[in-house]
Amino acid sequence: MAVMTMRDALNQALKEELERDPSVFLMGEEVAEYQGAYKVTRGLLETFGPKRVIDTPITELGFAGLGVGAAMVGLRPIVEFMTFNFSILATDQIINSAAKMLYMSGGQFKIPIVFRGPGGSAYQVSSQHSQALESWFAYFPGLKVVMPSTPADAKGLLKSSIRDDDPVIFIEQERMYGMKGEVPEDADFTIPLGVAEVKREGTDATIIARSLMVPTALKAAEQLEQDGVSCEVIDPRTIRPLDINTIVESVKKTNRAVIAEESHPFCGVAAEISAEINERAFDYLDAPVKRVSGVDVPMPYAKNLERLAIPDVEQIVAAVREVAYL
Repeated sequence: MAVMTMRDALNQALKEELERDPSVFLMGEEVAEYQGAYKVTRGLLETFGPKRVIDTPITELGFAGLGVGAAMVGLRPIVEFMTFNFSILATDQIINSAAKMLYMSGGQFKIPIVFRGPGGSAYQVSSQHSQALESWFAYFPGLKVVMPSTPADAKGLLKSSIRDDDPVIFIEQERMYGMKGEVPEDADFTIPLGVAEVKREGTDATIIARSLMVPTALKAAEQLEQDGVSCEVIDPRTIRPLDINTIVESVKKTNRAVIAEESHPFCGVAAEISAEINERAFDYLDAPVKRVSGVDVPMPYAKNLERLAIPDVEQIVAAVREVAYL
């Protein structure tokens, strides 16, 4: 095991997959000469050259389409969006081409492509650059949606995403690039898509959290433990396919569920998970499922308002105490 940042774990995954499979290539804005806006692609141009690490113009719709076409003829493109906010410009190619091509071609065309980059809230970049778009992409059949919360998960899930034969939306939380953790250095280390992980075991309440909310939920669980409340923390890791069975089994054990997310509550991933829990484990619940979501407004620019818009430890603690009737 090596201790590294999430940024370096992602870089290691990209390097290993580029070395392993000559059909893999990377393209996006400033991924080559500048080595990535967040330095995730550092050193890759020097190692693999300009035919496999390609700088693109500022044309998300254009280079996303090139990626889909390349995937159709047997290559494995990794398309980086400088921020997932810019993926909005490429949604025609992602949704109408990548997601639907296998179905519409009667299975003739697989689309082994990864769309990756930072998403969610950043630091004071305002509403057009601080959006959590995972529920949007998860809505469409044909897309897989992945959100790592640790450096190890980032490496293992990215490698699996690159090897997958379906289009994958891989969202890295912008605030988490510098977070450190232990990462296996094995070049064959992968984590299967669609498998949740119990990040912390508990008996009194289940907290389901993803991405940035996972470390926040773990801190909340530590605080609640001091009050005698044992929380189980589950990270779905993959939003679609969703490992609902792991979540439901935990809720059956604890009889209470809190779902934490930084995205908007309306039509969100937490709403889907809540509905699934109610359908599958209603008789086991001792309290209604509680959601802790980001405030339902565009992200403010002002630092104090931005802080209020994102769920924190205190809000998760309060939600657990509410469902535990404390």
